Amino acid sequence: MKYSPQAIVVLTMFRTAFAYVPNIARRSVSVSSANSSYRTSSLVVPRAFHTATTHLKTTSVDDNESANTAAAEQPGGYPFAEIESKWQKFWEDNDTFKTPVRNHEKEKKYVLDMFPYPSGAGLHVGHPEGYTASDAMSRYWRMKGFDVLHPMGWDSFGLPAEQYAINTGTQPAETTTANIANFKRQLKSLGFSYDWEKEVATTDIDYVKWTQWIFLQMYKKGLAQQSSVAVNWCPALGTVLANEEVINGLSERGDHPVERLPLRQWILKITDYADRLEAGLEGLDWPSGTMTSQKQWIGKSTGCNADFEVDGLEGEKITVFTTRADTLMGVTYVTLAPEHPLISAVTTEDNKEEVDKYVQTTSSRSDLDRTSAKDKTGVFTGSYAIHPISGDKVPIWVGDYVLGSYGTGAVMAVPAHDDRDFEFAQKYNLDVVSVVKPKKEGAEVSDEEAFTGEGVSFNSGEFDGLTTKKAKKAITYKLSEMNKGGAKITYKLRDWVFSRQRYWGEPIPIYFPVDFPEGVNPEDVDPKDDDCEHTINYDAAIPVDESELPLKLPHMVDFQPGTDPAGCLSRAKDWRYFQQDGKWFARETNTMPQWAGSCWYYFRYTDPNNSKAAFSSKADEDWMPVDLYIGGAEHAVLHLLYARFWHQVMFDLGYTKHPEPFQKLVHQGMILGTDGEKMSKSRGNVINPDDIVDVQGADALRMYEMFMGPLEAVKPWQTSQVSGVVRFQKKVYNVVTSAVENNVQEMSQETTKILHKTMKKVTEDMEGMSFNTAISAMMVLTNHLQSLDGQVPVEAAEKLALMVSPIAPHLGEECWSLLGNKESLAYAPWVEYDEELCVDNTVKMGVQVNGKVRGQIEIPKDADQELAMAEAMKESRVEAQLDGKDIKKIIFVPGRILNIVAK
Repeated sequence: MKYSPQAIVVLTMFRTAFAYVPNIARRSVSVSSANSSYRTSSLVVPRAFHTATTHLKTTSVDDNESANTAAAEQPGGYPFAEIESKWQKFWEDNDTFKTPVRNHEKEKKYVLDMFPYPSGAGLHVGHPEGYTASDAMSRYWRMKGFDVLHPMGWDSFGLPAEQYAINTGTQPAETTTANIANFKRQLKSLGFSYDWEKEVATTDIDYVKWTQWIFLQMYKKGLAQQSSVAVNWCPALGTVLANEEVINGLSERGDHPVERLPLRQWILKITDYADRLEAGLEGLDWPSGTMTSQKQWIGKSTGCNADFEVDGLEGEKITVFTTRADTLMGVTYVTLAPEHPLISAVTTEDNKEEVDKYVQTTSSRSDLDRTSAKDKTGVFTGSYAIHPISGDKVPIWVGDYVLGSYGTGAVMAVPAHDDRDFEFAQKYNLDVVSVVKPKKEGAEVSDEEAFTGEGVSFNSGEFDGLTTKKAKKAITYKLSEMNKGGAKITYKLRDWVFSRQRYWGEPIPIYFPVDFPEGVNPEDVDPKDDDCEHTINYDAAIPVDESELPLKLPHMVDFQPGTDPAGCLSRAKDWRYFQQDGKWFARETNTMPQWAGSCWYYFRYTDPNNSKAAFSSKADEDWMPVDLYIGGAEHAVLHLLYARFWHQVMFDLGYTKHPEPFQKLVHQGMILGTDGEKMSKSRGNVINPDDIVDVQGADALRMYEMFMGPLEAVKPWQTSQVSGVVRFQKKVYNVVTSAVENNVQEMSQETTKILHKTMKKVTEDMEGMSFNTAISAMMVLTNHLQSLDGQVPVEAAEKLALMVSPIAPHLGEECWSLLGNKESLAYAPWVEYDEELCVDNTVKMGVQVNGKVRGQIEIPKDADQELAMAEAMKESRVEAQLDGKDIKKIIFVPGRILNIVAK
């Protein structure tokens, strides 16, 4: 999706003006972008805002020249490189951001970023946006007196690291370690206040131990099981692919053929928690869109099952689920998924060849590919099902739009009342029988389209005349009474396929007995030998004893995937096979998915050095739940759902007292490239934050990313615009140095009021994470202080240093130090404002003569009409308009209107 950089910058300026400057004359206008619409206004902008927004104005240079321009501005100004290096060293040497021992007399804030995957490419400027926001809140809350936990770590297992290692001929452990070091260097260069003593990586062997331990708790609870699951197996890539990674039967990466095969897989029974996962969303402070996505993915449906017996096959039945039981009497055919186990039984000899060919072709396509295809296809099996109530025979079809992994793998087709069934019936000339009509008297049901709304039943025998709601209940009850179905709740959510056939992941801590042919002594053979006949008994899974954890990955020179669905670890025979008490056993060769480590890392941060437990009950009591979680909206479903599932299991097992992990969730908006497209190496539009930090400084990058617009908004990167916050940075520094030089202790009433209004505005904006408008307010204050010809009050400079520090911490610390403070301001009390000083005692009013504005007066808010008229008569234009005329009427609304009617 492409966005106009100029349009978004203008919108940002407008939003900033509206958020800070009061009494702006507005005229509503609508501005639309490609995918969203904003309401804004044309403005009569006060002089103060014109001054503030000069920070956004650019010269005629383009982005490629802007870095050199900014560099030229630095000499003689604010020495950012020296100052930022100085304070980063100070923070590290003094453990400034070491997590405090919890004082339960104080409130706490656990501020968490979605930890990054440390790729070889390092950070681009989009990554620090969320990190800057979380850091600003962490610094703000420390100054507000909270105990703060703000950690960082690495989601370092996964396919990308393995693939990079394969391509470069290195070990994944080596490349991961190097990538982490680079990421950590970049994050430190931006001055983030992480407690690095809390650092974890999912690949750390101590972390792997406790990931495996949690898996074993799930296994003991019956939540981790083996199952034969139809998966997308790609022999060329040697792994199972997600539905989203298969297009038209080929892998998205490489266009390799993909087979739909039933493979032995480990699954986690997340469906056991479907109700809890939906109910637990209530009370969370999450974006509404994310809440909706979670609920849709869980997909709770309330309806009923109906059993259709198969004509000619005694004892066999096809069970379907429907949310529209009221349409049951309109069923004209039943459709089975190509994977349905009854297909071979119900297919007649005459239809076998066609059905077999269709099933083979369709089964190779992914679920996503099949359901998203506009053209639905199918074949007739030659058999019929018996309607559970009417006893009528209806044909049994096989269709690609029905999935074996969803529901019962079969659907009852009611083409008169379902769009998809209607299209299918039209295509294959199947019957259409209407059984629901609109409630409106005389309304007719069209035979040109399906009527999918609610209404009144007809053509339904004993259920005629019932409303949809009553018909659902009556038919459900009837099915139950006949033992042919009944009420049922289903979920779209599927159990989590937890196996991966790759090397770089946590080994699953399970092993199996190895069986040999009858008469063979296990002590005389070795299953590691290629010619040793043996069988692995996968039905007798044995968990690794907890005392033997962690189960480490073997070192493998060749860890490339192969064509064996058992995975590449099956080739590490010395690791896979082992003897115990004279018997042979084989380890599980599948590994865990990358999701595993990210499901519980927030727990480990609270107690990262605990060798006896994943985390202690005290750590849970001290810090959980997470108070603020910031990360991309792309994780709105799977990561958050999986993490909540693991958390609720830990809650049930008594390891945490908190039923939900993340109380408040914020998604930062994507930062696009300068071309308005998503940043990617292939597009060549990636901006490296190192380049910005080297030329303009970490604080400039941090402030720019927070000033671009609302945190949640999508925004285009414009390097030329960074110079705006660079100028603001210099102004703050110069204002403070002026205060230090002149040591002015007195403060005028005007400055006092502006200061207190700014402190209130910035405080409220910090609480609401409206960083762009907080910066705008500080710009206005800084411009005012700069206008005082060097007579900047020390108190005002101190308050400005405190307010700017959460977003620009190096600048804040330096200014605080220049003002004579010996300690870091990291824990200095946040600014406090006087509410009375934030209220204007006077008001500006337009003066109208015969309905037209002829002047403006400033009077006390409680001024009466007499005083208002006295001030109005001092205005020369008003006086001129009234010259020689008689005043017939005065319309006065205190604080709002003064209209003089004269003839």
